[in-house]
Amino acid sequence: MNPELDRLQPYPFQKLAELFGDTKPNASLKPISLHIGEPKHATPTFIKDMLVAGLEGLANYPTTSGSDMLRAAIAHWLEKRYGIPEPDAKTQVLPVNGSREALFSFAQAVIDRSRPAPAVVCPNPFYQIYEGAALLAGATPHFLNTLPEDGYALNFAQLPEEVWKRTQLVYVCSPGNPTGRVMPLAEWQTLFEMSDRYGFVIAADECYSEIYFGEDKPLGALQAAHKFGRSDYRNLVVFSSLSKRSNVPGMRSGFVAGDATILERFKLYRTYHGCAMNPAIQTASIAAWKDETHVEENRHLYEQKFDAVIDLLAPVLPVARPDAGFYLWVRTPGSDTAFAQSLYRDYNVSVLPGSFLAREAHGVNPGAGYVRMALVASLEETLEAARRIRQLVAGSK
Repeated sequence: MNPELDRLQPYPFQKLAELFGDTKPNASLKPISLHIGEPKHATPTFIKDMLVAGLEGLANYPTTSGSDMLRAAIAHWLEKRYGIPEPDAKTQVLPVNGSREALFSFAQAVIDRSRPAPAVVCPNPFYQIYEGAALLAGATPHFLNTLPEDGYALNFAQLPEEVWKRTQLVYVCSPGNPTGRVMPLAEWQTLFEMSDRYGFVIAADECYSEIYFGEDKPLGALQAAHKFGRSDYRNLVVFSSLSKRSNVPGMRSGFVAGDATILERFKLYRTYHGCAMNPAIQTASIAAWKDETHVEENRHLYEQKFDAVIDLLAPVLPVARPDAGFYLWVRTPGSDTAFAQSLYRDYNVSVLPGSFLAREAHGVNPGAGYVRMALVASLEETLEAARRIRQLVAGSK
């Protein structure tokens, strides 16, 4: 067996199950889950109809590149969404089976094991796929702590020159999981300059890009690159998905876009990886990428929930609406694990301790003392959870 498997840590939800252990939740209250970022809003009917309409495609093997129509729909969406020239659908866009699969497999294709001690850099707290992908590609993950005193910015000075010289891949997430922070243009400029200096590839995870508030659309990586005249998107690949945008996590449909040279090599890897997208999924995905009405409705539902939940919790917890995304990243009164245990035991609400989403780096676990709340359920259920959280905090004071 691959010895690197022994370096993988348990997934956060496995840690949560172990934390709860034999704890019995309050059976008089309906369970409410805020711990996992799984969209619960209804899948739009037109997407389901197009999925059925595409079933005839099951009689054919799909290609790794996906259909011309799907790539064209994605390229056109990128142009409209970010105000950039439409990417070349043939060379700069590639459909993938959800961003998670692609974020993992990308490291396997990018990391050059022949070079000594390859390094992968990612934010901390982070989506655990980044770490696992690095380890199984034979690289060592290094972390940039995102801290409240820095506004959760990426502080590149946390890592020494020696690490940057060995860095082959940098994962960034904007809007961020779990903080919801959107990277500003100045931060992208620094990252691009460092990529040119050290030669690393940037993997920009943008799966939360379409959940934002008002008209302030999150800046995208391709958009930032274009503003700096990097129209070839050199050493930059963006990862996006329909899961959160269109409430179809079970479809496993997304795309990567960016540097054509890198995507050509990544496509070669994927040809052997055996991960071509189901033809029926492709048909439904085309329809989803072409429609914005359902996305606007989805954003409105999240905006309602954030406004109502923050109004309920603000008197007892330091809560604020994030730049984007559907998470509240909340400092707890005391231990994050003790808070999660008490909330589960006494009020039958599950949240994710922030320490489970981070690693100790630079002398601190930057997730400790926080919990992540995913506001993914219905408005009614989410508000009930907020009322119970308020009771817990008020009762402990």
